[in-house]
Amino acid sequence: MIIPQADRLSEYIELAKEYGCGFEYNDFFLPTILDDAHELDKRIALYNRSENKPLCSTVHGAFFDITIFSDDPLIQKASELRVRQSLDIAKNLGATGVIFHTNYIPNFKLKSYRENWIKSNAAFWKRMLEEYPMLNIYIENMFDTDPELLAGLGAEMKNCGNFGICLDYAHAHVFGEPGDIDKWINTLAPYVKHLHINDNDYSEDLHLAVGDGKINWRIFGQYYEKYFSNVSVLVEVTGIEKVRKSLEFLSRL
Repeated sequence: MIIPQADRLSEYIELAKEYGCGFEYNDFFLPTILDDAHELDKRIALYNRSENKPLCSTVHGAFFDITIFSDDPLIQKASELRVRQSLDIAKNLGATGVIFHTNYIPNFKLKSYRENWIKSNAAFWKRMLEEYPMLNIYIENMFDTDPELLAGLGAEMKNCGNFGICLDYAHAHVFGEPGDIDKWINTLAPYVKHLHINDNDYSEDLHLAVGDGKINWRIFGQYYEKYFSNVSVLVEVTGIEKVRKSLEFLSRL
């Protein structure tokens, strides 16, 4: 999958057709868009009018300050509102899935906090899946320093066919412990249904074109062939030149 830009949509449609890609819409996680009904409707209509757009698509859901596991009922309520907005947008676009972030505090090592995160997330996402059975929901690692909480959630949700983990391979390199990528793969592989990839220098989440940073893509190719060959993959870079460069690099692996 690739991320289309609304102001160059026809070019992205042609690029997607050339490489056989779907779209992952990234227009709809900003609060300024979610709170502007006119702009929201305009963007959804723009994509829906495009007869040649890829049939396969996902949506990146809201993630700024989304804390559905909060002990504060007001924070829970606001977070659920944004989640529902994201799911409704995906329905209106005819998308198959929505990606949300873990959004927990990784340095908060208290056992009760981590257990509550798993329990609260499992209960919440099961409820959302019951209400939106036509959509897949994927939870993505963001600032996570290890894969354990996501694995715990994956285990809790293993009987939910339309739930999965979105492994952001770049985030794992930046926020995880150096040299731990094999641990991430082996721990999460049973639950991963979606991947995000881009490149970086191991210290900042730079979203470089694939091949322009330090990530070893030969090793990624081995993981992909062994564990993820049936998993959807987003090349998560912005700008048509970076997208094309990434796709060309991946085609040579």
